[in-house]
Amino acid sequence: MAKVKQRKVLMPLPSYDFDPSEAAITWRILKDNGVDVFFATPDGKPAMADARMLYGTGLALFKKILMARQDAVDACLAMYEDKNFQKPTPYKKVKETGFDGLVLPGGHAPGMRTYLEAPELHKLTSAFFAKKKTVGAICHGVVLAARSKRKDGKSVLYGKKTTALLKKQEMAAFNLTRVWLGTYYRTYPETTVEEEVTAALAKKSDFQHGPTPGVTRDAPDKMKRGFTVTDGNYISARWPGDAYNFAHGFLKLL
Repeated sequence: MAKVKQRKVLMPLPSYDFDPSEAAITWRILKDNGVDVFFATPDGKPAMADARMLYGTGLALFKKILMARQDAVDACLAMYEDKNFQKPTPYKKVKETGFDGLVLPGGHAPGMRTYLEAPELHKLTSAFFAKKKTVGAICHGVVLAARSKRKDGKSVLYGKKTTALLKKQEMAAFNLTRVWLGTYYRTYPETTVEEEVTAALAKKSDFQHGPTPGVTRDAPDKMKRGFTVTDGNYISARWPGDAYNFAHGFLKLL
């Protein structure tokens, strides 16, 4: 019997503030299906999830709606103990070679900026697209992809269909919490995720909104709640409520 190749996936993360649902649910599903997941961080030290999303700190009355669900919290705490998570590669040393896929999780808190603005990750993402390897981006992770350029100077998402965090979702969370959390939900107050991503596309209609999202999230037994967009080797999703669909869709492409 021919030996099946062990698939390897890279998941870059910021030092802190990544979304626990988007990263850990994807990690859990990939790992449970025999995929080796490796990590990269700015300094080679283990990343930390957004504490508000993980524990509900400071979310007041909206804690149950906005924070990570218990399944995501459990997955994140398990991911923290994973040997690959504990020994990430520094951004400056990471390469596309040897990996079959790239996962770009999101997150909205201030610590995400280091990840979204890292030139090393822009170059890395461009390499994965150029080699036509599997790439998945969810929520703010789509911003990182949109900022990654092809050799012709256009975004790697130019000519592709995608989704990302919707403007209506971003502004709703911001307006609910702005009195006591300020711009916590606005990673870049000057523009929304949807606006920046759409500007990088070939045409506005390439941004797919999907069905109007509510506050309920997808789950193994409630997959119809989620939404993803697949275009060739690339899959995207909007928010933590799409995490199970995103993870299984990425696995299928892989």
